[in-house]
Amino acid sequence: MCVTSVPDNEEIAPTPEAAASGLAAERTRRLDRIDAMRAAGVNPYPYRFDRTHTLGEIREQHGHLEAGNETETRVTVAGRILLKRDQGKLIFCTIRDRAADIQLFISKSVVGDTEFDEINELDLGDWVGVTGLVMTTRKGELSIKVESAQLLSKAVRPLPDKWHGLTDVDTRYRQRYADLIINEEARRTFEIRHATIASFRKTLHDNKFIEVETPVLHMEVGGAHARPFLTHHNTLDMQLFLRIALELHLKRLIVGGMERVFEIGRVFRNEGISTRHNPEFTMMESYQAFGDYTEVIALTEELITNASRDARGTTTVVIQGNEFDLAQPWRKARMIDLASDATGVTLHPSMDVAAIREVAAKHKIKCEKHWGSGRVIEEIFAELCEKDLINPTFVTHHPVEISPLARQDRDDPHLTERFELFIGGREIANGYSELNDPIEQRKRFEDEQLAKEAGDHEAGSLDEDYLRALEFGMPPTAGLGIGIDRLVMLLSDAGSIKDVILFPTLRPEAK
Repeated sequence: MCVTSVPDNEEIAPTPEAAASGLAAERTRRLDRIDAMRAAGVNPYPYRFDRTHTLGEIREQHGHLEAGNETETRVTVAGRILLKRDQGKLIFCTIRDRAADIQLFISKSVVGDTEFDEINELDLGDWVGVTGLVMTTRKGELSIKVESAQLLSKAVRPLPDKWHGLTDVDTRYRQRYADLIINEEARRTFEIRHATIASFRKTLHDNKFIEVETPVLHMEVGGAHARPFLTHHNTLDMQLFLRIALELHLKRLIVGGMERVFEIGRVFRNEGISTRHNPEFTMMESYQAFGDYTEVIALTEELITNASRDARGTTTVVIQGNEFDLAQPWRKARMIDLASDATGVTLHPSMDVAAIREVAAKHKIKCEKHWGSGRVIEEIFAELCEKDLINPTFVTHHPVEISPLARQDRDDPHLTERFELFIGGREIANGYSELNDPIEQRKRFEDEQLAKEAGDHEAGSLDEDYLRALEFGMPPTAGLGIGIDRLVMLLSDAGSIKDVILFPTLRPEAK
């Protein structure tokens, strides 16, 4: 008998009715099997299982074995059954754990009639633990010759079809657990994500940064331009916001003398969902005393290049079908120059806003009434330039209006010492020389407050405690923020941010 998976109603099915019927029948059969096991005194969900090796360790240690070899190495392993073939007195199974797949070679003459029949009752998706000898088949397949087997967890729901998987993209994201079972590419993506974050930590530790944790619940909105999520603390009867950035608390630590700090954490922005945006995402932010934005630019290159090398074994990435070596020098260009080149008009935030709005209108770019010159220039840049920034490009010297926490450029008071890194037409990182003048910072906060009152829901608040911290004195400081999710998209060549977030935000499931 050849055992195959039964299609789920949300995957491949001739009709919804047939799929639903097939799933119901299969679940009923498996539930009946659980009842029979319990009636016989067998627990289909035992408490623990002690294994001696992972499947990856076995492949690493015995992958060199020639065909037709049987060792004296006895191992105890566990995994989920993905394939199963009954050939009379032999059963072949493929099981998978976190590290690898391996074949089980099950002979009736070895395990005995009773256990052989029990193994034959196992279904695809069941977790099983086995003890046996490491061997290779005559065809050279590394296997375990099973001496004993134990059911570790009975799967009630059948696996998605092995060859077609979860064909509906929304179902893949919603049922990530099922996607990970059968989709090797998905598992690889999240291995790259893990390795990227681990690489960041190593690089920052090597540069004498210390890792800290700061509050997720904020009394004031700040650190970025974004609409926040609002919540309420019952005991204190007060309004709180989920943080939109890590920045302001980390800079408080610089004031406190910690000098080099970083945090990798979730931030939350109440905005649209797309291939590039998720309402909750992961940021890495770092701050270093006594530096400026030029040092942070160098750190950004080091972090991302190291991450690519550590996560993928190479610094070469594929960006929209083209290869680029991250070890090469990265381009630098001012935002106003890129916007000027795209429009054919020299643009500068010192210009009258009406004149800049005319330029935007000629290119059919919509602008809000409350936007000043700098904000309109930013919108022109976003609409006309971002998509063309394929290879790594540091876009620098943003207008003051859109950079309330950055220092003025030392040569042009209308611009700031700020950069954004774009790769593949996507913003990956943001950094600047931090504004540490409490008087100027208060003025900028007040401007933000006026913008908020004028209808800009993404403007920040006037944070009196942060201003108090600055009044104690913050040394010259440079800061950096890198979007982990978008970086992993780059390193894994993923088309959507949902591919790199284990459980992305989705609309409620249709009933």
